[in-house]
Amino acid sequence: MTPPTRAELAALDNADPLAHFRNAFYLPERTVYLDGNSLGALPKTVRARLDSAIDIEWGERLITSWLRSGWMDAPARVGDKIARLIGAAPGEVIAADSTSINVFKTLSAALALRPGRRVILSTPDNFPTDLYMAQGLIQQLGGGHELRLADGEDIARHIDDTVAVVTLTHVNYKSGRMYDMPGITRTAQQHGALTMWDLAHTAGALPVALNDAGADFAVGCGYKYLNGGPGAPAFLFVAQRHQAGFSQPLSGWLGHAQPFAFDSTYTPAEGVGRYLCGTPPVLSMIALECGVDMLLEVNMQQLREKSLALSDRFIELVSTRCAGFGLELSTPRAHAQRGSQVSFRHPQGYAVMRALVDNGVIGDFRAPDLIRFGFAPLYVRFVDVWDAVETLRRVLADRLWDRGEYRVRGKVT
Repeated sequence: MTPPTRAELAALDNADPLAHFRNAFYLPERTVYLDGNSLGALPKTVRARLDSAIDIEWGERLITSWLRSGWMDAPARVGDKIARLIGAAPGEVIAADSTSINVFKTLSAALALRPGRRVILSTPDNFPTDLYMAQGLIQQLGGGHELRLADGEDIARHIDDTVAVVTLTHVNYKSGRMYDMPGITRTAQQHGALTMWDLAHTAGALPVALNDAGADFAVGCGYKYLNGGPGAPAFLFVAQRHQAGFSQPLSGWLGHAQPFAFDSTYTPAEGVGRYLCGTPPVLSMIALECGVDMLLEVNMQQLREKSLALSDRFIELVSTRCAGFGLELSTPRAHAQRGSQVSFRHPQGYAVMRALVDNGVIGDFRAPDLIRFGFAPLYVRFVDVWDAVETLRRVLADRLWDRGEYRVRGKVT
C-alpha cells in the first residue's frame, strides 16, 4: 500500500458511511483519542439518560423503580442486546459483575461439565486476570487441576483428551492478534474439550458469531468498544445447550429461582439468569445500555471494514514516516489475524507514550515495551491517523520522550 496523504485521508472521511456517529460522542478538541480499546468515549445520550434515572427513577420513584423503571430486568435486557452484537441468541447472555468474576464463573462451570478432566489450557500472554482467576479457581479446588500454557501460534496442537477447557482472549490485548475462533473451537470439541472466549477486545469492535463458531462460553467487558463507561458491567455467554447442566460457583441471591421467596436454600434460576450474583449496579447498567443501543444501529461489516482501513493506513504511515526510530510492528498485517488495534515495540515505549499523551495523542502502554493504538471506528477519523503519526514522528525525531518524569511509571499505563 502506498502511504496516503492527509488530503486523501480527509476524502475518505467525507465518504465514510459511519462518519455521523462521531458527533454522537463527547470528544475533546485538539486530541486524537486512540485508546478506545481501554476505555470507550462517552456517548452523548448517557448524560440525559442518567439525569432521568437519577432525578425521576431514583429521586421520585425510589424503590418502586425496580419494577416501574425496569431495573430488575436490566441485566437480562442488556444481555439480550449484547447478544445481537456477538452472534448469540436471546437468553444466552447476561450483563453482570466484572470480567474477572465472569471468568471465574465460566471456568468453574466448564470444569464441572468435564469432571474427568483436569487441565485448563491457555497462553502465557493471555490477559493476566484470566490467568489469575484460573489459578485462583485451581487453588480453591484443592489440587489435581492444572493451568497449562502453550504458545498461541500453535495452541490447537496442545489440545488433547486431558483438556477440560481452552480459554483465550479472542483478540490479544498486547499484539492485537485475532485467533481463529471457529477453527480452535472445532479442534477443542473434537477432543471433547470446551471453549471459553474473552471478547474484551472484540465485542463492539468487529463482527463475531459465537453460535456459528460453536462456542461454549464467553465473557467480555462493557467499558471498551461498548462505550459503557469506566467500570461498566461485564457480560457472559453460555450456549443454550449447556444451560441445563452448568453450575454457578457464586450462588448469590439474584441467581436464585425466586429471590424474593427468601428461601434459606439455594435453588438456581433457569437459564443464564442463574449467573447473577448480587444486586446489579443500576446507574452503570443504564450507561452501558446507551453505548450498546448505539452499536445496534451500526452495520458491523462497515465497522470492520473501516477498522481495517484505519489500521492499514496507520501501519503504512508509521512504517514510512517513522522509519529508523526503533519501532517494531507487533500486530499482524493479515486482516484475518488483526483485531481493531495496532501495537509497536520500542525500547522507550513508556516514555514515548507519555510524550504522545502530553502532545495530544492518547494511546497506552503495555509492559514491557509495547505502545498500543486502538481504532474505534465510530469516532476515529482517517485524518486522526495522519495527525497521530505526525505527532509520533515528532516525538521520536525530537526526542520529546527523553525527560526524567516520563520514565517514572504511574499506577495506570
